[in-house]
Amino acid sequence: MSETAHRYTAELADQIELAWQDRWEANGTFDAPNPSGPFADPDKVASYSGGHMLVLDMFPYPSGAGLHVGHPLGYIATDVFSRYHRMLGKNVLHCLGYDAFGLPAEQYAVQTGQHPRVTTEANIVIMARQLRRLGLGLDNRRAIRTMDPDYYRWTQWIFLKIFNAWYDRDARRPDGGMGRARPISELVEEYASGARPLPADDGRGWADLSSVEQAGIVDSHRLAYASEAPVNWAPGLGSVVANEEVTNDGRSERGNFPVFKRNLRQWMMRITDYSDRLADDLDRVQWPDKVKAMQRNWIGRSHGARVAFPVVGAPEGSEPIEVFTTRPDTLFGATFMVLAPEHPLVDSLVPAGEWAPGTNPAWTGGEATPEAAVTAYRRAASRKSDVERQIEGKDKTGVFTGAYAVNPATGSELPVFVADYVLMGYGTGAIMAVPGQDERDWHFADNFDLPRIRTVQPSEGHPEDEAFTGEGPAINSANDSIDLNGKPIAEAKAAMLDWLVEHGHGEATVSYKLRDWLFSRQRYWGEPFPILFDSDGVAHGVPESMLPVELPEVPDYSPRTFDPDDAASEPEPPLGRVSEWVEVELDLGDGRGVQPYRRETNTMPNWAGSCWYYLRYLDPENRDELVSAATEEYWIGPRETPVEGAPAGAVDPGGVDLYIGGVEHAVLHLLYARFWHKVLFDLGHVSSEEPFRTYFSQGYIQAPAYRDDRGQPVEASEVEEVVGDAGEVAFTWQGQPVTREFGKIGKSLKNMVSPDEMYAAYGADTLRLYEMGMGPLDQSKPWDTRAIVGSQRFLQRLWRNVVDEETGEVRVSDEPVDDATSRVLHRTIDAVRRDYDELGFNTAIARLIELNNALTKLDAVPRAAAEQLVLMVAPLAPHIAEELWSRLGHTESLTHEDFPVADPALLVDDSVTCVVQIKGKVRDRIEVSSDITEDELRQKALALPKVVEATTGGVRTVIVRAPRLVNVVPL
Repeated sequence: MSETAHRYTAELADQIELAWQDRWEANGTFDAPNPSGPFADPDKVASYSGGHMLVLDMFPYPSGAGLHVGHPLGYIATDVFSRYHRMLGKNVLHCLGYDAFGLPAEQYAVQTGQHPRVTTEANIVIMARQLRRLGLGLDNRRAIRTMDPDYYRWTQWIFLKIFNAWYDRDARRPDGGMGRARPISELVEEYASGARPLPADDGRGWADLSSVEQAGIVDSHRLAYASEAPVNWAPGLGSVVANEEVTNDGRSERGNFPVFKRNLRQWMMRITDYSDRLADDLDRVQWPDKVKAMQRNWIGRSHGARVAFPVVGAPEGSEPIEVFTTRPDTLFGATFMVLAPEHPLVDSLVPAGEWAPGTNPAWTGGEATPEAAVTAYRRAASRKSDVERQIEGKDKTGVFTGAYAVNPATGSELPVFVADYVLMGYGTGAIMAVPGQDERDWHFADNFDLPRIRTVQPSEGHPEDEAFTGEGPAINSANDSIDLNGKPIAEAKAAMLDWLVEHGHGEATVSYKLRDWLFSRQRYWGEPFPILFDSDGVAHGVPESMLPVELPEVPDYSPRTFDPDDAASEPEPPLGRVSEWVEVELDLGDGRGVQPYRRETNTMPNWAGSCWYYLRYLDPENRDELVSAATEEYWIGPRETPVEGAPAGAVDPGGVDLYIGGVEHAVLHLLYARFWHKVLFDLGHVSSEEPFRTYFSQGYIQAPAYRDDRGQPVEASEVEEVVGDAGEVAFTWQGQPVTREFGKIGKSLKNMVSPDEMYAAYGADTLRLYEMGMGPLDQSKPWDTRAIVGSQRFLQRLWRNVVDEETGEVRVSDEPVDDATSRVLHRTIDAVRRDYDELGFNTAIARLIELNNALTKLDAVPRAAAEQLVLMVAPLAPHIAEELWSRLGHTESLTHEDFPVADPALLVDDSVTCVVQIKGKVRDRIEVSSDITEDELRQKALALPKVVEATTGGVRTVIVRAPRLVNVVPL
């Protein structure tokens, strides 16, 4: 028999890992009991001494390519954390499902004619196998899929709750704050009773209004509503695309088709009603500061003033141009105005006929009339994405509308331009341009020969040809009724705001970048809306008893496409082709009897199912409720103690105990989920106010990627490394030179490394250990397949410390652990517990390696030390740990074994190194007891030969800092 017949190799790892995965599954090892419902086990719930914990990963999409080694980083981290906390006596719920709706599956269906469900289910099988092989301790009873009707029934149910709710800003919340969602039925009751006045005071009551008029009033309050909204319309795709799906040059990311801004009927969600709560409540959750900043920037709350600029020559009572500004103190420096191309006032501002005599030719865009100039410019702007329009440093373009507005502070007439650097998505979609204090306005003034007036004194040495955006006293800012000159900015802003209000020119207000959420797509593979339109076009929610509204079969998965430049075309979604599904006759139980209705043919965006899945994990078999109240409160209800850093007096919002995912979803996914959750909280369906109490943003794993001379990625696995005569390294692909870079692993860079390769070559435990040891979890790091062998060697040494490689017998000793080893062991326990608590898995691994090396040096490894080490390794490398635990004589899984606890007495150094200085310079060192007294240490230091030699003339003073320092100063 070979001397290494029982060596820990990839083959042995494979046997061990598969066997333990089967055993875990058969025993339901990671099934977490609920306090109520189908998974209820109240006695077991009560038996957990450490309480409970919910640990989740961001919802994965089942790609056809399967996992690459970058995907498991977060999954392993949550698994390590979960396993550790189970060993602390907690009821830990860790589970994973699949975000199964989405565009990739639909695209594949368009190409092949195969139903998206078929390809998605096949992808899920691949991904589930790879995740199981990784050894994740998941409660797989809860593995939900968003495409299943039993799941999206509840997505539709939540939509109906939002549709049938409105935000009452005057309603007091339980925390004392103002504003919360209420059922729409209560709004109708207030209108019907007269408690709330109708918008139009024409003498009629609620009962006097037609059903269409009533619906119009109610719909204007709903949190989910259909509206004409500016969208990104790609005729070549036949679909609306989200902002993030538009490239910087105004084309669709998929297909590279032109994208136009169009007003189309879309479903919207009134997320803006929650702007303040979404911003303020970030103080109550434990998230990375950078992620909180990203959310706050997206919400974009700004305090300032709304100022009205009357339009010159407009009829009395006409609407003025309103701007929002955070700097009302600069009003005296406004020399022109700019409106977004989409601004609703643009059409009414443009005069008929030719340009007025004396109009600057640079303002006309080369067109003969204002109408022609504005029309051409708006069309060109519709091809640009919001990102492209906001790029700093690009040339500012625009055209004059032919209209002027009056500056209320100076009385001067300001030319009104249309320019694409102003967006409807912020403020009012119009700005007062102050080139002296704003760089973008300065550049626009440069291009169009417009005046500049500084309203803040620039600092000494500031260039004359640049805007000044710093602090300074006000200048050039006075009229007959107000003088701001000499005032600092804050004082000038307050004074100007008071003046605007007093003279009826404006008011203090708060503005937000956040806009209502566009919530519909012209696609097939998504959740159908539970909405029916009657013959008057009024929207009705489908009764809950009729849920789910299931996706029908369609003859063609593609939306109708048009000429890519046909900006006037209209979307025709695939569901619109199934007339027998679209046109129905139903009794909705509203007293009207059977009526004809038309179903909504748009589908929900892929955000819908991923907004709330964490709630369904809690109670996936519940057929009567989204989640039972007892189960929701148990897993994510408010805690007694708020998170660290929460404001004084803050109430804990509850939520998932640990949520890990990439920063690319740190804005939209988290923001949308928070919005849905807050609506559910307001309506009494959940006890928690936030979905994710603690969020951790993981880094990426990067790998080498290669590009050819066209700059296109080539398959990394096919690249060859060539070493020249002088040792220089070059890379070739199919004989052609390519350049190397490092980037996020994925299909786009063609640098995927499959975990299947790693399982076969090293085993899952080695892969887990390598990924957790690569560096801090929140940082990106490069993948190096050659380096993974280091993790394998650690596990092999651990194995050898317990198992004889020749005989397979356990080789530990039953002798007690010596004092020196005990101290190393308990310091490791103390440090590793701290590391696990803080997600510092890379440092935990380093400490475990040190301990294992220390045990290797012993003649025989004590059983007590080996068992403690195995238990500490278990969260990171659970298969080998389970196997060693079993071979050490234990019959039960170590999943719920107590994690080792350090003995405080063994954490104190028995001896320390004392530095001995002579006149401040180190001359010697001695080992002394950690509790030595100052007198004892002084005597020891003075008796040292080097000290005796240096103090033959006597000692002036001895400075003692027991036990680590003595400084002797001779006479």
